[in-house]
Amino acid sequence: MTPLQLFSVLAIGSNLVGCSQVDDVPESHLFRGATMGTTFSVQVVGRLDEVRLAKLKSGIERSLMQVDAAMSTYREDSEVTLFNRWRTTDPFSVTRDTLMVFQVAVEMSELTGGAFDVTIGGLVDAWGFGPSGKPPGIPTKNDLDRLVGQVGYRKLEIDPSALTIRKLDPLLSVDLSAIAKGFAVDRVSDLLQAEDLVGHLVEVGGEVRTFGYNGRHTPWRVGIERPSPGFPSVYRRLALIDHALATSGDYRNYYEIGDTRISHTIDPRTGRPVTHSLASASVIAPTCIQADAMATALAVLGPKEGYALAVEHAWAALLVGRYDDGTLFDRETTAFKELTALH
Repeated sequence: MTPLQLFSVLAIGSNLVGCSQVDDVPESHLFRGATMGTTFSVQVVGRLDEVRLAKLKSGIERSLMQVDAAMSTYREDSEVTLFNRWRTTDPFSVTRDTLMVFQVAVEMSELTGGAFDVTIGGLVDAWGFGPSGKPPGIPTKNDLDRLVGQVGYRKLEIDPSALTIRKLDPLLSVDLSAIAKGFAVDRVSDLLQAEDLVGHLVEVGGEVRTFGYNGRHTPWRVGIERPSPGFPSVYRRLALIDHALATSGDYRNYYEIGDTRISHTIDPRTGRPVTHSLASASVIAPTCIQADAMATALAVLGPKEGYALAVEHAWAALLVGRYDDGTLFDRETTAFKELTALH
């Protein structure tokens, strides 16, 4: 996934009213802006004066800016960009946030058998989904063989006490865009949970996390986007309380070379974009960083392998596939059914 990826979760039915006209209904407030090559939307519910609102706005923007400054591959001065240019096996110092994201990434790689792997930076660039943009042609087999040889989460050595990350292959290159937005959502949500609020909904590039209730004291309503090109529409509506939702799909970020459709979802094990029938994978999890990584792994694995993995680990997942004629089908895990049936 690239930082420009439009993820397919739409916040809907939030009942925002700016300032409530009813005494027993808490005020709802909305913050919007641009970040990480996409947009963000933060909705908070509670009685807040102008000073606290200004403080919240500043804190939200500062948190998002710090994540972008550390983890964007599009910024020349980000930690990730500098790490990718670090062509040695010496330890590289990072901030605590970046180190934590790497730790979660490696854990998810282990859990998914390498279907999720942030060390695919070289492949992302080669296929045209990195800062350099669309390539003139499809990478050659020799190029792919070379780049796949540089991929592997086991080639990362993390030292939490020293706050360093070390490459075991100096040519290794990382891309955190499949997990960084989820982390950004969590960071803002954690910031807001420290406040005396009725509830909040945080969305960055379509990745969502909720806490508490909306302005009508009912669960937050969110929608999973129909995985089809064109104007976005809702495929499934959900009520979400104290959980995160992330979706990875193949229907927004792609390009065509001749008759070949190149998806941004790259399988780290083969080095090639996926070609299976899965159109999107949505996951509900306690945190957005988890949901983000899980959805990416399922999008790589496809409708059969992905569903089997989600069932094995009891993930709350909805997989939407596409038949040859373009019509959609879906499969939801038992955990997804049980969680969405609660509200």
